[in-house]
Amino acid sequence: MLLITGMPGAGKEEVIRAIIPLGYEVLRMGDVVREMAKERGIEPDRIGDFANAQRKEHGPYIWAERTAERIKDPEKTLIDGVRSLEEVEIFRKKGDVTIIAVHASPGTRYERLKRRGRGDESDSIEKMLQRDMRELSWGLGNVIAMANIMIVNEGSLEELREKVKEVIGGMMGAGERKEVS
Repeated sequence: MLLITGMPGAGKEEVIRAIIPLGYEVLRMGDVVREMAKERGIEPDRIGDFANAQRKEHGPYIWAERTAERIKDPEKTLIDGVRSLEEVEIFRKKGDVTIIAVHASPGTRYERLKRRGRGDESDSIEKMLQRDMRELSWGLGNVIAMANIMIVNEGSLEELREKVKEVIGGMMGAGERKEVS
């Protein structure tokens, strides 16, 4: 099982797009959050608060548990959006995991988030940094630090695709760490 992590706007979705042709089923933890928020009538700009409240009420692993229920084949599943080591442990109960972290600087991420234009994205760098701090408070930095593979994404989309090909071409065991910058 592949676990994709990184700060908002780092380029996780582009990494996922490059991996999908290998036959992986993609489960997005954010989709699980958004589905539940929609069912409860929560506005898009309040989804982060909702996710955080659920973590406080049910434990830091709640979104991983809700996502893990959807796993059909652990060896061909890619999980997007892991934000804590507690979540990683939930997925380890389902099988071997390889954590892939995607990194980009705050300035680069902010420009990407502005271009993306999703309803729950930040409309100022200050709001983005507040969101970053919230996600870091969940333990996202710890997951990034424990990644088996780190992809630095500061260049073009084509450069990122080449890095992903390099990583996937030499996919390593969970005990090793590889950085592609």
